[in-house]
Amino acid sequence: MDYLAVKHLHMGCAALSGFLFLLRGAWMLRASPMLQRRWVRIAPHVIDTTLLASALVLVFWSGQYPFAQPWLGAKVCALVLYIVLGTIALKRGRTPQVRALAFGAAVLTFLYIVAVAVTRQVIPFS
Repeated sequence: MDYLAVKHLHMGCAALSGFLFLLRGAWMLRASPMLQRRWVRIAPHVIDTTLLASALVLVFWSGQYPFAQPWLGAKVCALVLYIVLGTIALKRGRTPQVRALAFGAAVLTFLYIVAVAVTRQVIPFS
C-alpha cells in the first residue's frame, strides 16, 4: 500500500467517524434505542482504530511528527479535546443539557481538526 492509498483510507475513516458521531449524537439527543444496537457500539471502535493506525503510518512515512510540525500538534491536541467532549456527549454527561453542549463543542472541535488538516495551519480560519 502506498502513501496516497493510506492517506485516502485515513480521510475516508475520518469522514465515516464524523458521520457516525453525528448520527450517534442525534440519537442521543432523541434518546433513541438505536444507541444500544451492537453495531453502533462496535463500529466506532473499528473505524477509529483504523483511523489512528493510518495516521501513525502517515506520520512515520512522511517524517512529519506532531509538535515538530505545529499543525500536526494542533490536530493531536484537538483530538484529545474531541475525545473528551465526545465521551461526555455520548456517555458521561449527567444531564441532557450537558450532553447537548458537549456534543455541539465536539462537533466544532471535529470541524477544527478537519480545517487544520486541509489548510495545514494552526489557525485555519484567518
